[in-house]
Amino acid sequence: MASPHLPGLKDFEVRDDPAYPFPHRYRLARTEEEREEEELDTRMIINIGPSHPAMHGTIKMVVELDGETITAVDVIPGYLHRGFEKEAEAHTYNQVIPYTDRLNYCSPLINNFGYCETVEKLFEVKVPERCEYVRVIMSELSRITDHLTAVGAALMELGAMTAFLYMIEQRDYLWEHIAHVTGARMTQSYARVGGLARDVTPDWLERTRTLFREQLVPRLQDIHGLLDRNRIFIDRMRGVGIVSREDAINYGFTGPVLRSTGVQLDCRRYSPYSIYDRFEFDVPTGKYGDNYDRYFVRMREMEESIRIVEQAIDSIPGGPIRVDDARVSLPPKAEVYGNIEALMNHFKLIMEGPRPPAGEKYHAVEGGNGELGFYVVSDGTGRPYKCRVRPPSFIHMGGIHLMLLGHQVADIVPVFGQINMIGGECDR
Repeated sequence: MASPHLPGLKDFEVRDDPAYPFPHRYRLARTEEEREEEELDTRMIINIGPSHPAMHGTIKMVVELDGETITAVDVIPGYLHRGFEKEAEAHTYNQVIPYTDRLNYCSPLINNFGYCETVEKLFEVKVPERCEYVRVIMSELSRITDHLTAVGAALMELGAMTAFLYMIEQRDYLWEHIAHVTGARMTQSYARVGGLARDVTPDWLERTRTLFREQLVPRLQDIHGLLDRNRIFIDRMRGVGIVSREDAINYGFTGPVLRSTGVQLDCRRYSPYSIYDRFEFDVPTGKYGDNYDRYFVRMREMEESIRIVEQAIDSIPGGPIRVDDARVSLPPKAEVYGNIEALMNHFKLIMEGPRPPAGEKYHAVEGGNGELGFYVVSDGTGRPYKCRVRPPSFIHMGGIHLMLLGHQVADIVPVFGQINMIGGECDR
């Protein structure tokens, strides 16, 4: 069913004329009278990106404008290709982990854990309880930093500099806090197949609570006060970039973009992985599927992530952070230096990689932008035979024209910002 506010799929037409610059994309349908007047109209075609700052250097939009109204759009996300999936086939399972950081560099820990959990499914091993809790804590901290980046950047592009600086300030506090454990601010490579690189301390966990209560929560309240009823913000966001529930489902949207239409779909809830089924949290949804709903869903999701982290800190058990399985997990460094068996095990896992049984597994986690899935095929060697990624941003770029057609050219950047396209996820 088409959206009641903007043209739905039934109101679009596809032109197959090779001379027309949009042979494979939708445009607003025209009447016969409008078709006859095409030679006399004032339509023009412009390129936005890939060098446009708002396009991240990785996206190009060819838009047809009638005055300021977008009448056709062709979105080309092919300006970044580092070959993640082929690189994975040429590296050991552990060597692939740093590459996953670069998929969504705003929440790299979620990428780490999603990939490692897929490989662990191939081995049919279960990581220790403490490892699961630390993974949940780190994943939710990553989700918060992702949403702070997405909303903050979109606000900056609208001119809301105060709210932008508040959000980037909080993201920096969290990145620094995460770096105390991982050793890196952005591309952390913290996960390991079968566990984690290192453990967290009680002081670090307590510092997490302090950051929430003294920094993040008060700032989120300030941002709500600045924006939620701001007339300019509402005019630029409400009713803009609408996508209907039916279109969102048909195009495979997930994450905040789908939930803004009212669909309560979250991998942590409908297909629980790790230990998410042990925590109480809500799945925020919108109603109209517009920019304002997407902003509000992300703001509410940060609050729910705080709830999950605090519950995990309250109940985190002691114990190891790596599975005790020589096929999977690297031995402790102290043993490597003083024990020949540990040294040989370390050498084999580093040089040849862990060798899961032949088979294939698909595992999906709830990333910052939606369902992030890894499909890994093992042939019994230390390198993946095939590694396929289901990145949410790439899927969303296939349907962004639904949100742009019929709007003004000034709405392109806010709509694109609320999609929160991450170039690394569009690496095809």
